[in-house]
Amino acid sequence: MDEESELIQPQDQSCWATLPDVCLCRVFWWLGDRDRSRAALVCRKWNQMMYSADLWRYRTITFSGRPSRVHASEVESALWYVKKFGRYLERLEVKFLNPYNAVLTKKFQVTMRGLLSCLSKSNNRLKSLSIQHLELDRLVWRNSIRSSFIRSLSFFLKKMGKHLDYLNLKGARLTVEQGCHILDSLSHLRNENVISELNIEDYFSHHLAVYSSPQFKKTMSTFHNLVSLNLNYNCISDELLENLCENASTLWTINIKCHIHDPHGQVIWGMSWAKLARQATNLKVNFYFERIMKYERLARILLQEIPVRSISLRSCYFSDPDWSMRPTLIDLLPTFRHTLQKLTFEFNNNHESLDEELHLLIVSCRKLFYFKIWAFLDVRFVERILKSQKERQCALRTLKVRIYTNRYETNEEDRTLREIYRKYRKLIDSELSYFVIAYPMM
Repeated sequence: MDEESELIQPQDQSCWATLPDVCLCRVFWWLGDRDRSRAALVCRKWNQMMYSADLWRYRTITFSGRPSRVHASEVESALWYVKKFGRYLERLEVKFLNPYNAVLTKKFQVTMRGLLSCLSKSNNRLKSLSIQHLELDRLVWRNSIRSSFIRSLSFFLKKMGKHLDYLNLKGARLTVEQGCHILDSLSHLRNENVISELNIEDYFSHHLAVYSSPQFKKTMSTFHNLVSLNLNYNCISDELLENLCENASTLWTINIKCHIHDPHGQVIWGMSWAKLARQATNLKVNFYFERIMKYERLARILLQEIPVRSISLRSCYFSDPDWSMRPTLIDLLPTFRHTLQKLTFEFNNNHESLDEELHLLIVSCRKLFYFKIWAFLDVRFVERILKSQKERQCALRTLKVRIYTNRYETNEEDRTLREIYRKYRKLIDSELSYFVIAYPMM
């Protein structure tokens, strides 16, 4: 009987009790907040793991722009945990998705005021802050709500600015005065800040000629440690480039968005870009054009002195029979054939064939490894590119093509594309990230 009882007795400890802390922490990492709380009740060791700093270094909080009890409960729970474990936080991302009315913006403003106040008192580790797409110029943001939020954010940045390394306020859409007031908070009581990565794309409202603002130029002169900068072309001026030259040794990347609704007629001297390129020897500039497609406008912006790494030209489905892409492909873009690595095109060229010009451009850009295009093309264009790749005339690693057609059915194009894939399957599978389809534009 004693032997039998010994056999059926459970082990004193399960394998979970001896699980190494590294493995247990990884298990907790994949759990949601509520599951972590439940798991913390199992034993003392698991409760201690709940307070591990590694679990609370990164946080994303998403606010829904539509009334929802379920989502409201999730947000309240997330906020409670951020406040409880906020001292461990190193990276915080906040999303506010398309606010529906002023009631929701007011609730967001009050919640963020409490959250930022709590973090400013308990946290000294925060390195990264991202609050994107607030669109503060929309009517749902009443003046009093907008002003209160700006005050809370500015006060927070004054206290935490000396720690922050990354700041992303993309899509805030502020006035020049409001935007500069927030950025100035980073260098409060100092003449500089430690930010190395700054994203202020669409940070200012559309139609603002930020490049002519002395206040913006003064604000940007406090950024002495930039490695990466995202902004709109309506912020670019000779004075800004001069400021960047002063501390250019660290600057690696500038991402510039140029939108049709942003002022972009300012004159920038090529010598300003040339000086910056000399000072920042590792600098790569990436351009993203939205509905700016005419050669005359592009030529004023894409100066030959700029070390351009990538260019994106998108006009969506807008068609202009008086516009031609050919001069840009033949005369302008080949200027950057020694530096271009990425090309993205999306345009409606129903009125002109560009297969030959595109092929010559790809072959001439010897460093080009990424090519994406949505346009009216002949299906055999893809075969020409693959043939050039096989003959080592180009060195693409990514090829994405959407071939527009004027027919509802694309059976013929699909059949030809399958034949091309079978012919070059070995090359595609071994060398390329490959995506090609035919798409009816009706």
